[in-house]
Amino acid sequence: MSALLPFYALSVVILFLKMLGISCYQGYHRISRLTFQNAEDARFVGRQASPEELPQVTRAARAWANDLENIPLFFVLGGLCVVLDTATSTSLALFCVFTAARIAHTLCYLLQWQPWRTLAYAIALACLLGMAGMVVSRALAVL
Repeated sequence: MSALLPFYALSVVILFLKMLGISCYQGYHRISRLTFQNAEDARFVGRQASPEELPQVTRAARAWANDLENIPLFFVLGGLCVVLDTATSTSLALFCVFTAARIAHTLCYLLQWQPWRTLAYAIALACLLGMAGMVVSRALAVL
């Protein structure tokens, strides 16, 4: 077993929990205000459907969409790092920094903190590029 696998697995679970947290954040705001756009959800709590989504829910949905553009790339590139047994210390650092940067990105997105959100995004992107470079380097070395 690759020494990277446990760290990769922990990163995946932490990122899953982070994304679950965004869903809970949306649910909290909808339920606490009993405001739902879907008619069946509104009827369930005895309300009319809201013509507009709550701003907090909309913002969280944009953070979620950004995750869907970035986190699957980590799953693939990180998994390839594990399979190709890339440099352990560098890979571990990239896994940890990527995970922390994506958490920071979400918090900055929800709290409307700029330029910190962009910085967190850029750090996570740099980690993905680093992983991609390691995957290419290792793949070429074993050819």
